Amino acid sequence: MEIAITFVPLASLWVLAWAALHFGYWWLSLLLAIPAAGFLVRLFMIQHDCGHGSFFCHRMANDWVGRVIGVLTLTPYDFWRRTHAIHHATSGHLERRGIGDVDTLTVREYLSLSFWGRLRYRAYRNPLVMFGLGPAYLFILQYRLPVGLLFAGWQPWLSTMATNVAIAAVVAVLIWFVGVWPFLLVQLPIILLAGSVGVWLFYVQHQFETTFWAHEDRWSFQEAALHGSSHYDLPGILRWFTANIGVHHVHHLCSRIPCYRLPRVLREHPELGRVSRLTLLQSFQCVRLALWDESRRRLISFREIDRRRVYDGDIGASV
Repeated sequence: MEIAITFVPLASLWVLAWAALHFGYWWLSLLLAIPAAGFLVRLFMIQHDCGHGSFFCHRMANDWVGRVIGVLTLTPYDFWRRTHAIHHATSGHLERRGIGDVDTLTVREYLSLSFWGRLRYRAYRNPLVMFGLGPAYLFILQYRLPVGLLFAGWQPWLSTMATNVAIAAVVAVLIWFVGVWPFLLVQLPIILLAGSVGVWLFYVQHQFETTFWAHEDRWSFQEAALHGSSHYDLPGILRWFTANIGVHHVHHLCSRIPCYRLPRVLREHPELGRVSRLTLLQSFQCVRLALWDESRRRLISFREIDRRRVYDGDIGASV
């Protein structure tokens, strides 16, 4: 039922967007891309649960549904499942960063960089790159190769190449029916918008001011899950489209709970609703956060560190 009420509306909206474009209503086609992107995001969340083995009771059902959905979301399922498992096992661990997460530097690491190194990190953290160019690059280009696991054996390569072949086949069929430009004008807005929303969700789930990062001696899985993952308390319609992924702290604590049972966890354990809670309005303030301040144990902005450096420089000059 969850798959049906997600895929059928997505396919219907795609056809309607093509029909609107075919009859000259390009503006309507663009408007229809918005809800279509929402359903594609929801489809990705189902794939996400399949990757954790939680959507169905049987692993084979999870894996094959996940692989099929991966063709539609441009995400090689088996490769992504492996990197995402690494993310869950290392979230908030300062010594084990780099796979399946948003690159985050500590203040000390940032200040030790050269001018060009700081500029590169600032560019990476710019909202236009993080939520605009970044998602397009990630889903359209980067996922065509098993980046991060290039030398981890044949399985990541098999996953990505098989997904690429399946994507090429689906694209070829659609282009044969509707043509190259209509396909691109319908599909690209949906993919780009859904990709940006997906990256935004992943970002705010871990990049909030009071998140958790620690070295080996102070890191624990439970604390990283509950305090390093947010409870993104979204309005009801957005909770539905994102398949309750906002209950991310509970998800990290026990990833075998399927998305359709996460609200039940909050109802039965209301104290969890107050842990790491982040509202939609509060989440927009997370965009400016970029550096982990180990002394204050919170994320800070570039402006804060620049202001601190200017203040320390003025103190030094006066002395």
